[in-house]
Amino acid sequence: MSRILLLEDDVSLIDGLEYSLKKNGFDVEVVRTVRDALARLKGIDDLDLLLLDVTLPDGTGFEVCEKVRSQSSIIPIIFLTASDEEVNIIRGLDSGGDDYITKPFKLGELCSRIRALLRRAGSLSKNLPNSICCGDIEIDLLASRVLLGGKALELTSGEYRLLCLLVRNAGRVVTRTTILNELWDSTGDFVDDNTLSVYVRRLREKVEFDPSHPKHLITVRGFGYQWRGVLK
Repeated sequence: MSRILLLEDDVSLIDGLEYSLKKNGFDVEVVRTVRDALARLKGIDDLDLLLLDVTLPDGTGFEVCEKVRSQSSIIPIIFLTASDEEVNIIRGLDSGGDDYITKPFKLGELCSRIRALLRRAGSLSKNLPNSICCGDIEIDLLASRVLLGGKALELTSGEYRLLCLLVRNAGRVVTRTTILNELWDSTGDFVDDNTLSVYVRRLREKVEFDPSHPKHLITVRGFGYQWRGVLK
């Protein structure tokens, strides 16, 4: 049974979420403040996914997400937000979130997104070698760590998954549709092209010496993206 930590302060919403998530086979633990969430996350290894409200009495879900990512954890994170404004969506993704859902939302859709993220998180560790090396990039799949020229990169979960997909297919063009299917949902319903563009831009800033003239993460206009390099 997958264990979910829910950070939410709206009591009426908590009751509905707890009931629905448990009915769908998830084990749910609830915290209502950023302080309580940070205290709970000192022992994050027994959790499978975080469901974070954005606006809390003592802070934001973004703060919790950034703290988790600073500890190099790639646990899946979904934001619950009352606003679908692009600035909030980008803030959530840049802080390390994997997905977002705007209130009010359908509980069935939320459960579908949770299952999709859990499947993807599990698939990263299956049927793969312990590491991938391509040029000066080394991906330690067991530790979920990326080294560039021997120095560790700080990547969000989404950036890490995108890099793994591109490097595994080094030298080949990976279409935007393939990326959406592989990294998010098989129908592509949960992430749009703008979101993918944010991931690519942020990843390029971290892996390229000159992001405006990339040598590794190349845009193939009209098709998708290509990682230029040779797998070792």
